[in-house]
Amino acid sequence: MQSKDARFDGWFVTAVLTTRIYCRPSCPARPPFAKNLCFLPTAAAAQRAGFRACKRCRPDASPGSPEWNVRQDLVGRAMRLIADGTVDRDGVTGLSNRLGYSTRQLERHLVAEVGAGPLALARAQRAQTARLLIETTDLSFTDVAFASGFSSIRQFNDTVRLVFDATPTSLRERARRRHRTSVPGVLTLRLPFRTPFSPESLFGHLAATAIPGCEEVRHGTYRRTLRLPAGASVVGLTPTPDHVVCQLALEDLRDLSTAIARCRRLLDLDADPEAVVEVLAGEPALTGEVVKAPGRRIPGTVDEAELAVRVVLGQQVSIAAARTHSARLVARHGTPVSDTGGRLTHLFPSIEELAEIDPGTLGLPQTRQRCIGALVDALASGRVEIGPGADWDDARRQLGTIAGIGAWTAEMIAMRALGDPDAFPATDRGVRKGAALLGLPATSAGLDLRSRRWRPWRSYAVQYLWAALGGPINQWPPKGTP
Repeated sequence: MQSKDARFDGWFVTAVLTTRIYCRPSCPARPPFAKNLCFLPTAAAAQRAGFRACKRCRPDASPGSPEWNVRQDLVGRAMRLIADGTVDRDGVTGLSNRLGYSTRQLERHLVAEVGAGPLALARAQRAQTARLLIETTDLSFTDVAFASGFSSIRQFNDTVRLVFDATPTSLRERARRRHRTSVPGVLTLRLPFRTPFSPESLFGHLAATAIPGCEEVRHGTYRRTLRLPAGASVVGLTPTPDHVVCQLALEDLRDLSTAIARCRRLLDLDADPEAVVEVLAGEPALTGEVVKAPGRRIPGTVDEAELAVRVVLGQQVSIAAARTHSARLVARHGTPVSDTGGRLTHLFPSIEELAEIDPGTLGLPQTRQRCIGALVDALASGRVEIGPGADWDDARRQLGTIAGIGAWTAEMIAMRALGDPDAFPATDRGVRKGAALLGLPATSAGLDLRSRRWRPWRSYAVQYLWAALGGPINQWPPKGTP
C-alpha cells in the first residue's frame, strides 16, 4: 500500500478507521498512519463493516481478485457464481443448491474467507452495476434501480448513499462533467486489468476462430452476440494500453452485471500476470517468449456449453474447417438477432435448441455426430456440469465418460470453458510443434512430464507455445479486416 502497487488492486482493500473510507492498495491519496488502518479481503467486507468507497481511487471498480481464477474449492466456485448473477436470479438458496451445501454452511465459509456472506457480496455487485448505469446512461433512477437488481427505490437510494457517500443525482452530475462519448442504445464501459497485458494472441485467437454471423472483427474491435438470462446482447471489445473498452447493446439492462462478468472471463481480465511470469520465465526454453510478451491471457468463453460443442466440432480438423462446421450450425439453428452496428446475425444455439437437432444433419463423421449428441444430452440433463460453479476435476471425470471425448478435448474445455489455469492439452499439435521449436520435448508424454514444473500456470504456458509458431492466430488486428 505504501508503494501504491497497482498489481494488488482487487486482492484486498485498505480501510481507514478514522475516516471510515476504504481504498485500493494503489490509492494516490497520502497513506494514513498504520495504527488507523485495517485490511479487508473484499469491497463487500468493507461495506459490511460500515466503510464507504473512496471517491478518488474507486476501489469497487478495481479488477476482481485473481484468487477466484485459481481456487476450485467451495468459496472459489461460489464467488464465480455470484459474479455471474446467480444470487440475483435464484437467491441464496439457489446458489447453495448449485454448490451442494446448505445456506448456513455456505454463509459460514464465505464470511470466514472473504468477510461477507452471499447477500452482501451480491449487494456490492448491485451497487457497482447501479453506479455504471447512473454514470453511463440517461435512464431514470427508477429504471436504474430495478435494472441493477434492487427490489425498491428506497433500497437503491440507501445503498448508493451508504456505499459511495453520494446521491444518485450527484454521481450523475459528476460523471457528466467528465468528457465521455457514447453511442445511442449502447453502454460504453472500461474493463480494468492488471498489467502487464499482451492482447495480441488473446484477441488474435478470438478473431481467428470467430464464427461468421456470431462473431466478427470490425474496426479493431472484436464483436459477438451474447445469450444472457433476460435476453440477447451484442458486445464489442477493444483493447487499449490500460483497459479494455466494452460496448454493450442489451435487450434487458438487468443483464448488465452478468454480461460484464462473462466478458471478463472471456478475456481472462482478473488474472495475476506477475505470478505467471515469475514461474514461466524460470523455464529457460520459455524465457525468451515470456520476456518478449509478458501478460498473455487465456482466451475464455461467454458460454461454457457453446465452447464445449465448438471444441468437439474442432476435433482433428483445421481452424478453418471448425469455423465452417460452427457457422453452418449457427446459420441453421441459431436464434436471429438484430445488429445495427455490424454483420452479426445469430446467437449460438442453446443446449435446449441443440438437443432438438438430429446430429446426422450436421455434416460430420458419424463418430463425431455421436459425440456431439452424447455431449449435448449430458449437458442438458445435468450429468456434465461445466458452468462457473463447476468443480474442475469432477467436470473432467464427467466429460471422460462420453464416448469420443479424450484427454485433448477435456483439457481444452477445462482451459477455455472452466478457466482452469493449470489445464494442459499435451497432445495438441500446435502445443507440440511450439515445444519442439523452443527445444522442449516434442512427445506428448515427455512434454507433459516437463510441464509439471510450470504448475499451476500450464494453461498460460500453452499460450506461449502457440505464440512461438507465429501465424495469423497471434495477430491483432487481423490483416484484411474492415
